[in-house]
Amino acid sequence: MRILVTNDDGVRSPGIRALAEALSTIAEVWIVAPDRERSAASHSISLHRPLRISKVDERVFSTDGTPSDCVYLAVNHLLQGNRPDFLASGINHGPNLADDITYSGTVAAALEGTMLGIPSVAFSLCLRGRSTEGMAASAQFARSFMAGLAQRHLAPGILLNVNVPVGSDGASYRVTRQGKRAYGNEVIERTDPRGRRYYWVGGDELAHENIPGSDANAVYDEGVISVTPLHLNMTSDATREEMASWQFPGTARRDHE
Repeated sequence: MRILVTNDDGVRSPGIRALAEALSTIAEVWIVAPDRERSAASHSISLHRPLRISKVDERVFSTDGTPSDCVYLAVNHLLQGNRPDFLASGINHGPNLADDITYSGTVAAALEGTMLGIPSVAFSLCLRGRSTEGMAASAQFARSFMAGLAQRHLAPGILLNVNVPVGSDGASYRVTRQGKRAYGNEVIERTDPRGRRYYWVGGDELAHENIPGSDANAVYDEGVISVTPLHLNMTSDATREEMASWQFPGTARRDHE
């Protein structure tokens, strides 16, 4: 079994080292990760500039691109002809719960792997600051989870988003749905030494909505690992059916025969 490991925290982050070491006991591991932190890069890909690849160690490479770039380069170039069986992204230093998945480079790497037809999982440890508390338990769970996944069939177009709470025993998990979290909508304006204004955007996490069965409830209220299946096709079939009766002035709807 061959597993491609990547992240958005950088090729030298503690999380990717812990993940790769744990998975190396069950598979041949290749690391292709950004050369620096690329958190909140989302599913961006570099189409308008060249990318560079550096060999860090045996089967370990860094790129100056985004997490999605790393996966694309790994599958279509570095591992061309030796396609990975699975992709594991992480272990992210911080949660990727609820609305976080739309920004997350960690989840985006798993999205890219899924688009390329590789069963993919994103792993995150829900802590803040520089502490690595819980990293060993997260890696332990990742190893068991990936070993089990190898015995299952993950449907095409589906990826898995895993979040591990601090204090987890690395064993108890729940299959969840995407939840909802609130953030402060803060914009901080400052002035640089040359008198030009600049801005810091984003705010601190405030709270999560109480949605039974959600990823945030599992992690924050119940202290268990959250495993959320996500899919690439974002079509809302319910809304699509509802819109069949809509009419907009000056337009003509063309229905399928």
